[in-house]
Amino acid sequence: MGGRAESSGDPSSVIAALVGVGGPFELVEESVLGVVMPVMRDRRRAVAELLEASVRWGERDYLVTADRRISFAEHANSVAALSVALRDEFGVGKGDRVAIYAANTPEWVIAFWATQVLGAITVCMNGWWVAREAAFGIEHSRPAVVIADAERAAVLADAGTGVRVLTMAEDLPAIFARNTGVRLPHTEIDEDDPAAIVYASGTSGRPKGALHSQRNILAVADYHRFNDAALAAFTGQPYDPVAPSPLRYLLTSPLFHIASLHNLVVPRLVTGSAVVMYQGKFGVAPVLRLIERERVTNWGAVPAMAARLTEYGDFDDYDLSSLNAFALASAPSSIPFKERLRERVPFARAALVDSYGLTECSTAVAVATPAELEQFPGTLGRPIIGVSLEIRDPEGNPVPDGDEGEVCVRSPYVMLGYWDDQAATDASITPERWLRTGDFGILENGMLRLVGRRSDLILRGGENVYPTEIEQCLDEHPDVLECVVIGTPHEDLGEEVSAVVVVRPGSAVTAEQLRDHVSERLSYFKVPSRWRFTEELLPRNATGKLIRRGITV
Repeated sequence: MGGRAESSGDPSSVIAALVGVGGPFELVEESVLGVVMPVMRDRRRAVAELLEASVRWGERDYLVTADRRISFAEHANSVAALSVALRDEFGVGKGDRVAIYAANTPEWVIAFWATQVLGAITVCMNGWWVAREAAFGIEHSRPAVVIADAERAAVLADAGTGVRVLTMAEDLPAIFARNTGVRLPHTEIDEDDPAAIVYASGTSGRPKGALHSQRNILAVADYHRFNDAALAAFTGQPYDPVAPSPLRYLLTSPLFHIASLHNLVVPRLVTGSAVVMYQGKFGVAPVLRLIERERVTNWGAVPAMAARLTEYGDFDDYDLSSLNAFALASAPSSIPFKERLRERVPFARAALVDSYGLTECSTAVAVATPAELEQFPGTLGRPIIGVSLEIRDPEGNPVPDGDEGEVCVRSPYVMLGYWDDQAATDASITPERWLRTGDFGILENGMLRLVGRRSDLILRGGENVYPTEIEQCLDEHPDVLECVVIGTPHEDLGEEVSAVVVVRPGSAVTAEQLRDHVSERLSYFKVPSRWRFTEELLPRNATGKLIRRGITV
């Protein structure tokens, strides 16, 4: 079919052996929410089953930080202690929400698994939210309890939400101590029950909560298991699905993102791999020291981090020989940037991988291998296993190969919908379970290339920023008559947030004053870094809608 690619049609004999009849990752056609699509025959039905099975890895490292080392056994014991407390002391049960509001820490991971054991829904609150944003997240998701670090617990107190809070520094250690040795609770959970709410910025100015199912998260874990098996087969290495993996993965992105949670923390519990968690503000030297000390083998970084690497010249000071897989994720990057990265960063030369994905899809939609990036600059690769991808015209019809259109995706990875927002769900997911991404691209020889993103979306260093939210915030300032927020190119971040402000006559407001105004209300990454002031009204069409195209800072 024109404009359509099926990942399961890969002619490679290796892939065929893995996904074909009798293969360890055999694909079969089954109904998912009323629509038939390819899924793996042998799969688990509840995320909690992964935790129960992980105890077999025993004293192997699961979570490692600069100063802590937590084994699979210790992790499972802590999860059991916290889940029992949530159930018995806070009344948390199946379908209830438990929010996590914290920086990256092992307790974040423990809280996630404790929620899953109870069949509750993990609410992944953005750790960079300020009080007003956090208050919205609480009001929107209505959690029974929030598990927070000290800094975010103070933010919640300032926001006056009234929600019950468990602190990671004081409450959780006490729970672990008094519930030592308790057994993991068991809850009957269905495959398409909800598991997590992950917030993505919304075009209406409010974040939207992508509701992921048990199936979504489990399918992502199986996708990564398949990748491990395929890599072993391609390189002639042995692969034993019941043996722990020797790979060690560096985690540098926030845990409230799918890149770290769905695609790292969860699958590595399944494979018995270590997750080496970097904490604090990103710095090249401490990251390289951690890679050297922990013999990290795999790292997925956002382009903003990779840009910092290109400016660093002391790679020879570290033994980085263990690192043999390096991927870009979460934000687009240019062809010249990738070339500069391969030129200046030793471990990126032969290992660089790029991908296209979004929160609503739980994982990557398409992945480009090092060879594909070299042969087809600008490509984002082929759809991953289990993904059906079509390029469609405005009427929803597939277009021929080589024609531009909207990227539409159907797979077991696609979210259930948006939490408490049926209108947004209906606008994004068709009755046939096709997700309309809002991104525009072209399929050529089965590979995806993007030609444009969601019309207004700004991608700043891996964070999705929608202008409407910032514009609404600026509109609250008495000296602002009207404004428009746009993304402008930035070498390190991909894009930076820029604002054009029409000030009221006679106003002497400064960029610093407006920057402070926004900083008090929104996360730092949403604060415009470039400003242009004018007294000329912004261009609008006949219906009064703002014409963004052509506006510059």
